[in-house]
Amino acid sequence: MKIKPATKRGQVIVELNRKDESILGTSQNTYNKPTPFSLKDILVPIDFSDCSKKALRYAVPFAKQFGATITLLHVVHVNYSAGPEFGAIDFPLIEADLRKSAEKQLGQLAATEIQQQAVAQTLVRIGQEVVEIVDCAKKLESDLIIISTHGRTGLKHVFMGSVAENVIRRATCPVLVVREQEHEFIGN
Repeated sequence: MKIKPATKRGQVIVELNRKDESILGTSQNTYNKPTPFSLKDILVPIDFSDCSKKALRYAVPFAKQFGATITLLHVVHVNYSAGPEFGAIDFPLIEADLRKSAEKQLGQLAATEIQQQAVAQTLVRIGQEVVEIVDCAKKLESDLIIISTHGRTGLKHVFMGSVAENVIRRATCPVLVVREQEHEFIGN
């Protein structure tokens, strides 16, 4: 072990060799140790809200650390219950427009939020959010779903339900839920 004065007053530089690490009670830098976790694909459902973008900000460091692919999924939910008072509605055309718009937005989101930090792919599905998220995770053999929740309670929760809650109940892989208002454990 060597101790030298630093350029700033009151500071020192400590140089250790491998033998000295045992003195400090550490055997290696913990960041270089192998981890028991293996993540290859991380599924991040995106509804383009700030909350879902926050979930993506959690996914990027996980993907970087494990060399995993981030799959951004947006589910287009078209309400087919429109009555005859609205006239003839071309649902396939609406779905195609919504899909095209979502694909464009997902591409832009991947370019700005993920950049070159991890491998990313985007998917757009049409259907019920929970069903499509769970099915997509199964088909991709995702190792982790990182999903956001708005934390609705009371009547809002009763009438709107919770996609995150139902995904947790049905998913076949671990789910990390990112709350809109929470104690952060990532840096911005």
